[in-house]
Amino acid sequence: MLNEALRLIRVYHDMKQNEAAERLGISKSYLSEIEKGHKEPSLDLLRKYEVCFGIPVSSIMFFAENMGKAPTRERARTFVASKIIKLMQFLEDRTESVHAD
Repeated sequence: MLNEALRLIRVYHDMKQNEAAERLGISKSYLSEIEKGHKEPSLDLLRKYEVCFGIPVSSIMFFAENMGKAPTRERARTFVASKIIKLMQFLEDRTESVHAD
């Protein structure tokens, strides 16, 4: 399920394979093979996902592990909810820094 989790992360960020591959420093064909489940991503590549998409490797792994445990709608809801929480935290931090100045 890691391959599907990585694909969904890319799609959620509205990124085409060629753009994601470029940001990750890999070929589009290699990314395609990973997303299809034909190749396994290395830990180094997962760390690049962490930097590129702002998602800790541990969260990527947790998301991948739990994909098969819940219906598709619930998986999507959980993923989107985590992004909303991060956005809210970002806005809160930004507001606090503006008021501190």
